[in-house]
Amino acid sequence: MTEIDQFMAGLRKRNPNESEFQQAVEEVVQSVMPWYLDHQDYRQSQILERLTEPDRIIIFRVTWETDQGHVRANRAWRVQFNNSIGPYKGGLRFHPTVTQSVLKFLGFEQIFKNSLTGLPMGGAKGGSNFNPRDKSDREVMRFCQSMMTELHRHIGEDVDVPAGDIGVGKREISYLFGQYTRLENRWVGAMTGKDTSFGGSAIRTEATGYGCVYFCENMLNHHGEDLAGKSIVISGSGNVARYAAEKAIEKGAKVMTLSDSGGFVEFAHGMNREQLEFAHVLKEENRGRISEMAEQFDGVKFYADSDPWGVKCDIAMPCATQNELDAEGARLLINNKVMAVCEGANMPTTAPAAGLFKKNGVLLAPGKASNAGGVAVSGLEQSQNAMRISWTREEVNDRLQNIMREIHERCVEHGSASDGQQVNYINGANISGLKKVADAMLGYGVM
Repeated sequence: MTEIDQFMAGLRKRNPNESEFQQAVEEVVQSVMPWYLDHQDYRQSQILERLTEPDRIIIFRVTWETDQGHVRANRAWRVQFNNSIGPYKGGLRFHPTVTQSVLKFLGFEQIFKNSLTGLPMGGAKGGSNFNPRDKSDREVMRFCQSMMTELHRHIGEDVDVPAGDIGVGKREISYLFGQYTRLENRWVGAMTGKDTSFGGSAIRTEATGYGCVYFCENMLNHHGEDLAGKSIVISGSGNVARYAAEKAIEKGAKVMTLSDSGGFVEFAHGMNREQLEFAHVLKEENRGRISEMAEQFDGVKFYADSDPWGVKCDIAMPCATQNELDAEGARLLINNKVMAVCEGANMPTTAPAAGLFKKNGVLLAPGKASNAGGVAVSGLEQSQNAMRISWTREEVNDRLQNIMREIHERCVEHGSASDGQQVNYINGANISGLKKVADAMLGYGVM
């Protein structure tokens, strides 16, 4: 039995029935183990064993009342995974699929993602199995206020700084943060993703999508290619997908698709700015379905209950959710000569799909690197709150571009092949992210 097999056998025994968490850990362990075994100090201090065990998991009930006066109860979690390099930092997700396994996977990924940004942020994640879809604003408000009544005692600007994620946008952050200030009787940057009217940062909503495109551009440039003129298939239609599309169009690329849980739309001639603005309003304000775009515009076709991976493209950006791009989707992309896959979501590519991309020489940027733009700007929001200042959109965007370029450089440093040509971005991101956290944990001693 190899060291990887032994490690994973122990992890599965300690974390049964948590497939998402096991998958995330196995991807990292397979990537870093050869490098890890060469560092006796890390092995003796059991850095990997300690890193895969959360500092704590807080589980609590959230009771709220519907508009009709019916009492409802949901379960909520906060997984505080590791704060070796800074306060816990990670989003809150509201979705029926939220489980402890999903949040542990996301919190574990967040450790590496935050480390890669170079900012002082530890890893955490939280959320609830509450579904905000089809709930009134008042029902969402009551849920958020009830949740924060418990959560506030576990977070703070120097302890744990939550942000948004799937199902948690500006509306939810506003209700949560308002309740926090009410309960704590003070205004501090204890949450990020806030509206700019009360301490939020410019381009925070756009940051993950923009950052994904910036990373992709750096990756292509490093391998002698350019983003301009490339066709891109994007999955999802949330903030990440739409703003990745926006920045890609600005860079001269041709966006071919967007999707949601009902299917995907294909833009015959590439998405234009009018269609992009319609998508923003459709999803952000009207909370509509992507199929409505085909009803509104000529040259847009909707494919029900389908994924977009069969559409011919140069670049794929999975920006929806975990494990959305499987082996079948990978084969479709490879057959269409895709050159790069840049993850905008957290772990959207399954392990078999990632293996196919590697075997066929397709560049694969893991979400912990290419998805880091959102948390990077969240870190910048923390800095602005602490200094009681606000940077302009241009200043924040410049800082974001610099951070994504530096993340790419770290991936290249630790992921370059011996011939100096192809870069294994998964190895580069995992090793670079681990090294900073591991050195901090060594410095603290046994704890």
